[in-house]
Amino acid sequence: MTRLIVPLVAAAGLAGCATADTGAATEPGGGEAMTCNAAAAQSQVGKVASAETGTAILRDSSARSLRWGPPRGAWTMDYRQDRVNVRYDEQMNIVEITCG
Repeated sequence: MTRLIVPLVAAAGLAGCATADTGAATEPGGGEAMTCNAAAAQSQVGKVASAETGTAILRDSSARSLRWGPPRGAWTMDYRQDRVNVRYDEQMNIVEITCG
């Protein structure tokens, strides 16, 4: 009986981690969907990662939020179409800009 209870308890705990995305993020008030366009921000690759560069990337990509990725850093795999991801190297140079 104990062998059955442990897997059931573990499965029940993981079930609470599931989430559902019901659609695109929208502007407050029901405006247009906010989606990231990483191609529009590629001119920032090679520049130094800074608050100013991050602001330019947000503006260029039309994303709602920005996530910095440090060298050898791990990211969660959750996908958000309104987020731009910016990876940089040890010298603080931007090496990759993607959406998600």
